[in-house]
Formats: sequence, structure tokens, C-alpha cells
Amino acid sequence: MTDLPAPDPVNAPYTGYRRAHWEHLADRMLLAARRYGSPGHALIDLPGPSSASGRWSDGLEGYARTFLLAAFRVAGADGADPHGLLDRYAEGLAAGVDPASPERWPTLPERRQARVEAASVAIALHETRRWLWDLLDDRVRNQVVDWLSPFLGTSDYDNNWIWFQNIAEAFLRSVGGPWLAEDIQRNLDRHDGWYVGNGWYSDGDSGGGRRQNFDYYSGWAMHFYPLWYHRILGEPPDPVHRERLSRYLADARHLVGAEGRPLIQGRSLTYRFAMLAPFWTGALFDATPLRPGETRRLASGVLRHFVDAGAPDADGLLPIGWHGAFPRIRQTYTGPGSPYWASKAFAGLLLPEGHPVWTATEEPLPVERADSLLSLRGPGWVVSATTTDGIVRVANHGSDHLPGRQAELDNPFYLRHAYSTHTAPDLSAADLREPVDSHVALLDPAGRLSHRGRIERAGQGDTWASSHCRPMWLDLSTTGGPAATWYGLRTGPWLTTASILRGPIEVRLVRVGTVGVRLAEPADAGPGSTGSAAGPGSTGSAVGPGSTGSAVGPGSTGSAAGPGSTGPGAGEDPEAHWHADPGPWRLHLGGYPVAGEQVETTTGADWARVTGPDGLVSAVHGLHGFDRTGTSQQQDASPLGHRSAVPWLRTAGPVRSGDVFAAAVVLAGGRVAPPEVTVRIGVDSVTVRWSDGNTETVPL
Repeated sequence: MTDLPAPDPVNAPYTGYRRAHWEHLADRMLLAARRYGSPGHALIDLPGPSSASGRWSDGLEGYARTFLLAAFRVAGADGADPHGLLDRYAEGLAAGVDPASPERWPTLPERRQARVEAASVAIALHETRRWLWDLLDDRVRNQVVDWLSPFLGTSDYDNNWIWFQNIAEAFLRSVGGPWLAEDIQRNLDRHDGWYVGNGWYSDGDSGGGRRQNFDYYSGWAMHFYPLWYHRILGEPPDPVHRERLSRYLADARHLVGAEGRPLIQGRSLTYRFAMLAPFWTGALFDATPLRPGETRRLASGVLRHFVDAGAPDADGLLPIGWHGAFPRIRQTYTGPGSPYWASKAFAGLLLPEGHPVWTATEEPLPVERADSLLSLRGPGWVVSATTTDGIVRVANHGSDHLPGRQAELDNPFYLRHAYSTHTAPDLSAADLREPVDSHVALLDPAGRLSHRGRIERAGQGDTWASSHCRPMWLDLSTTGGPAATWYGLRTGPWLTTASILRGPIEVRLVRVGTVGVRLAEPADAGPGSTGSAAGPGSTGSAVGPGSTGSAVGPGSTGSAAGPGSTGPGAGEDPEAHWHADPGPWRLHLGGYPVAGEQVETTTGADWARVTGPDGLVSAVHGLHGFDRTGTSQQQDASPLGHRSAVPWLRTAGPVRSGDVFAAAVVLAGGRVAPPEVTVRIGVDSVTVRWSDGNTETVPL
């Protein structure tokens, strides 16, 4: 983008971005979207594939989410509106809530998605109250109240949607409209029930007390809306909400790679820089551990990363995708207006121009200061960041976003064993049916790869985490269907996997076969529990009262399984009702996918490697049990490049119950020497010896 304001090399030595850049980009996005408005401006019908809710709902979404951006832009400028933004949104509002208008919005009962957009409309109306709401005539204001009022008394929300109701009813209350205290309290209670400690919320539960829905919604919804609820009511924010947000940001800042690359994990990734919403919320409500220069560097770094990569595009629009357009990244609810939840990233404009976040000198990101290794027990992640290449890697043993006992296709945004800031999961149709990348699977007699079932947490220490799952094969009754029916599902023997991280290396362990599963009571990770960075003499903390961990080495302890988890043991096997595959099975272990216009693949006797055009290297090295190597290649499967490839290891022969396998999984910003790592297999544990002689023992 060549028309940006002049950079600030003195106070923004990393990005060059100052407040003027944010204002410029907001204007550019808003003026680009304006071209697709209906005659009365009530619907903004942006180009792109429709959502499952249909174009009518998508038009409301385009209005509501860009209105939020316009509100932050104008309110942040104390009402200055040189482009006449609010006049158009006021006209659109009047047409949208008028039941007789040909451009009327779908009502909340007519389209469930309208409830999501109602929250954006409510926040935008609150922030522009002096310049828009207060100038409306009574008829329009009454019709707005009528449009929002169907929220009252409804309760069919089981995730972040509770906050759309609370935000709408808070606005109604603030303008003298109807609201129900019981709605608010019920939702606050549910919100608290999804808190798992250390600042982390699960985005709802999956039945049976399981709380394993971890992604950006924890920040851009579960932390963002509670504080805005109090802001709308004009009351001080709840100290608990501020404390939890601050604790969350202490972890979340470590999930951003060099050059502002966010972690590519979880659904709704097309919202892109919306992941900045909790960071700006922390600055707005004095609920952040980040210094002003850190917040400025992180926020401007993420925004510049996307701008440099082509988002917004040449026309100023945000297409469905990550960098540029990439429709495969969407979910069924994704429409052409969906990407404009990125508007939340501009909440920082509400801070005055003289605020320290806008005037402080940018400070380096955590990944730019020092290597780090963090154990995040809330989401069940172990995070390794390295300064030499700016990569952040996440080993995932706690987030699956799977419901109850329903069989679903493998979700590449949640069920991979590893994610990073520099790689994206394979989104090809082939990988949807048989996942390869960052995956541990069994191959059935026909050579078909299994899916990872529900993640059942096993343990977590300062450098490692482990989990159990029941691998599944889903034989689809219809090509590309969203779920398999009960007669199209087979299960294999339980797999226990563990990840031990150090720098660019993950030692990934696999044990085949365990006995049934005992359903555990949900652990309670209270507000006082904390995560810890790895270090000599450090210990992991138990997640819940009465839980115990397994030893990971002299003087250190691992934590018990996380909230709502289950693990192998005596008792009921929750997967026993599915058909069992008779075997025999072989084992597969996949590394990180690398994407680019060209990728280079090479293999050896016990290793496989993929190298991208920018020097990014993904490699797997067999340490124990694997005797076959290879790579899998795809086209147009990644939002990061036209071609992509994955290195993998497999067994040539069948696996048996009790067999243990080990591999080194490497992701680095350049060629690295083969990892000098050895493993010693014990009866119920594995000891890893690193090149410097240090050892770690992990239960398996």
C-alpha cells in the first residue's frame, strides 16, 4: 500500500506506524465498503460467497460491522467526521429498523445471526451517542428499541453469544428501554462457569462439563464484551473482569510472532486483526500488564503485517481469507461482511491522541527480546518462541472444540497437535478426509488415515503436555458432508501423545493402546492459579483441588488434567458405543506444513524435510520406532501460499498395544542441524536427553 501517511521512525522504530496510519486505514476500509451500500444505506452487500444465513442477513452484517469501525473512528476524533460517515449510518439505521422499509433488517427472530450484529450496532450507537443517537427523532429511536427488544427472555445461547444479549440489553437500559435483570445474571453466571483460570475462558462448553473451546474468541469476545457492558451502563468495570483480562494478556502477548504474525489457530480467522481487541480493551480499561510501548508495538505490528501482506486488498476491502482472498478458510456462518469484525482492532482510536499508547516509543515483542518456553494450563498448550527466526510454536493438548459424543470431521483449526505463527493447517478436501499435517494417526488396512478424536487431557508440566484420544475413521455417506452418521464411524485403539518443547524442537511421543476411560469431575482452576515459564527448579501446578500429577524429573511435578477433562483409567469408555476397527494399523506422524509459491522436499532414511522459499524449514526426525519417511504435497490448500508440503514419518509394519514411538518435530527459520536428542523408553514413562546433557522424564 503506497498511499499511507509518512512513517514515524523515531517513536515507531519497528513498524513506522502512528495513529494517523490507523485513521487512514479505517477511512480506506469504510469508503471502500460504502460503494456496496443499498440506496438507503441499511444493507451493505459486499462481494463474496454468502453465509448460511443468506444475503439478507449478510447485508445487515456488512452494515453492523462497518458501523462499529465508523463509530470508533468518529468517536476517537471527538465527532470530527470529514467523510460524512455517521450521516449515512444514521440513514441506514432508520431504514433498517423501519418495518415498512424495503431495506429493513431481518428481525432477531427471523435470522439468528441478527443477534450477533445487534451487539455491534449497540456498541456503535453508544460510542456515537452525542453525534447520532441524540439527534434521531423519537420514531427511529423507538423502532431501534423495538428491533432490539426480542432479546428479552431468550436464553438459547451456549457460548460467547450470551454477550450479544447482555450488550443489547445494557444499551436498552441506558436509553430507558426494557431489559431483564434475570437475563443478565443468568449470562454472567454462565460466563463465570466457562472460566478455567489464568485468564482463560472456554468459549462455552461441549456438554458434560468439558471446557475445551480455546481460540481468539477468548479475547475478542469473552474479554472484550464484559468491559464494554459496564462502559455502556456508565459504571466502573467489574474488578474481576479487569483482573482476568490482564492475566489473559500476560499469556496472549506471547502468541504473536515477529513482524506481528498472529497464531494461526481456531475458527473465524478471517477476522484477522480482530485479535487485537483485547489488547486495546486492556489499554482502555487499565487492565493490561503491557507497557504502553509494548501495546503500541504489538498492535501496529499485527496491523502492518496484514497490510503488507495485502489485507485490505487493492480496492480497500477485506475479502474472506487470511492475507488475501482464501475462501477455504471460512465457516458456514462466514459471509462477505464477516471479515469486518476486524473493526474491533480499531478500538484503540477511542484513546486520545496524547495517550501514552500513541506517544510511547515502540518496545520489542516478547519473541524479539528472548527465547521463551511457557506452559499455558488453561488451554492445555505449551508455547515455544525463538528470537533467531521470530517463530512461536504451540503444542496443543487441550483445545478441540468438539461437542459431546457427536462424530464430526476432523477440524483442522483445533485438532492438530501443533500450530504456529508461520504455518497454517492444510485446508484441502483431501486433508479434511484424511489429515496429514501436525497430526498423529493410525492407518487402517486400506491405508486410510484416522482423525484425532476428542482430546482427553492427561498431564502438563513446565515444558510438556500430554493427552489421550480415540482415533476415528469417518466414512462419509455424502461427499464433503459436515458429519458422519453413526454407522459410518470406526474407532481404533487409544493413543496417548506427549509433546516436550525446547527451542525449535518438539519431541513428540506416542503410545498405542490403553484401557477404558474414567470420566473425571471438571477441575476448578481458580483465579489464584497461574501458568509458569520453564526454568530450573520450577514446578507445574495442579489445576484442580485434589488432583495429582506425574513426575517429570527430580524436584518438579506435572499438573493434573485440565478443566472438564477425562483420561484413561478404570470405568466407562465414552467411545465404546462406536464400531471398532479390527486393524491391523500402522502409525503416522506429520510435521508442520510449509507453504509458498515453491517448496522443496527432501527425505532420508529416518528424516523428511520441507523448505519454503523464505527459508522456513519443517522437518521430522525418527527417534524411536519409525521406519518410513515421506512428504505430502498440495496445491491451493494454504492461505500462505499456492503450494504446500508436509514431512511425515510412518511405520512399515503394524503397531501393537503398548508400543511407544518418538520423533523430533522441527520448525525453524533456516536450515538446522539434525537434532541431537535421544530417548529412553521406560515402563510408563519416556526420558528425553538433550544435546547439552539435560534430561526430562515424561509419563506416558
